[in-house]
Amino acid sequence: MNARMTRRTFLDSTITAALAAGAFPMIMPTRVLGMGEGSPNRRVQVAAIGVGPQGQGVMSGILAQPNARVMMVCDLMERHREQARERVNRHYGNRDCAVAMDFREVLARPDIDAVMIATPDHWHVPVALAAAQAGKDIYLEKPMGLSLAEDQRLRSAVQRRKRVFQFGTQQRSSREFQRAVEWVRNGRIGELRRIHVWAPASRPGGPTIEYPVLPGLDYDRWLGPAPATPYTDGKAADNPATGVWKTWWYNYDYALGFIAGWGVHPLDIALWGYPEMMRGDLTVEGTGVIPTTGAGNTAVAWDVEFQFAKGVTMRYRGTANEHPGRLAMHDLSDWSARYGSIEGHGTAFEGSEGWVEVHRGGVRTHPAALAEEGVDEKASFKARRSDSHQRDWIESILSRRPAVCSIEESVQADLLCHLSDIAVRLGRPLRFDPRREKFEKDTEANARLGLRPARAPWAMV
Repeated sequence: MNARMTRRTFLDSTITAALAAGAFPMIMPTRVLGMGEGSPNRRVQVAAIGVGPQGQGVMSGILAQPNARVMMVCDLMERHREQARERVNRHYGNRDCAVAMDFREVLARPDIDAVMIATPDHWHVPVALAAAQAGKDIYLEKPMGLSLAEDQRLRSAVQRRKRVFQFGTQQRSSREFQRAVEWVRNGRIGELRRIHVWAPASRPGGPTIEYPVLPGLDYDRWLGPAPATPYTDGKAADNPATGVWKTWWYNYDYALGFIAGWGVHPLDIALWGYPEMMRGDLTVEGTGVIPTTGAGNTAVAWDVEFQFAKGVTMRYRGTANEHPGRLAMHDLSDWSARYGSIEGHGTAFEGSEGWVEVHRGGVRTHPAALAEEGVDEKASFKARRSDSHQRDWIESILSRRPAVCSIEESVQADLLCHLSDIAVRLGRPLRFDPRREKFEKDTEANARLGLRPARAPWAMV
């Protein structure tokens, strides 16, 4: 390295060249610390990239695994880095946890086998893509990309490099969802006819006036590929001093909003219960409310209809999320009358002989006796018996089997979010071919599936 070149300049020049080539440095982990397949002392060496509240929560599940060890934490916010490092060191009773601000320092370490990624949404795919190219296995918090094109690039890299991938749709590791999906796929409610899905919508509002950047935050790197805009109060994190809540979740520069960030959970269960939805042409049409003032500019209410090839339909709606006035779209009283008290999220499958509704912590059925029936050992479909999403990921890494949320199904679940958002924003019926992953004869809609413009040097080409 040239003596005049700083470490940061070197990393910047490396990433610029890699992005321009559509790839990242191909660094294979050495497994020298016991990860080697067939070794009697196998342990997965993990780094956590993005260790805010969500990232630290996921990291705690990894710390609980005896066959994994968290070696390093990485975040662009100093207080998050230090909180996570102290948490790791307290758990292991030492001071060994390494810390980094730049994720590329993590990926350059040959002793890191796998990474957990819980950055803001607009960084999900760039970091995960770099990790796959560097030979790391991946746990990626949901949602996936800001566009289908990002998802496709990540899927290709994960498949090509044969990486174990786990998506943060952890409901697949909860027994109530496993049971509900088994009942549906084994015909316990008869022939499936319709699916109802609901999730919290985005929050409106948020400050738009320039505000001092949080101390200890590298804001330019936090923006990364997103447009260069001034920092506003609460953009990157909640601000207890002013009482302002985090706004990037609901801003289209950084996320699709909760139509994806929350909605991917119940939509993924709908897909798990009816995978045939992605095996033939479908139509999608939606309406929604998108604020034009405030920091939040993603849907605060929506109503989306899917029609699948075999006649099954799916309706996807957003529930009120601290909206100052209830909108007509927030009225789910028709579903409450049918299923009972509607939680903030849920998935309901309706068949010719009954229905099953599932949400975190509960399953409701009609007829009620369905929920009391035992497991049919001769059933044609049995859900993966995962009761810990992080343990499933670690065990999948050690066995080299697909995780419960494989990259293929994860992209399909994320695609349902993209289709919903595009339908709401365009406000007209759209026809989509899941095999080609293209809208039919709709240039404007297909353009929204492509890569967004990105600031140099962060563009994916």
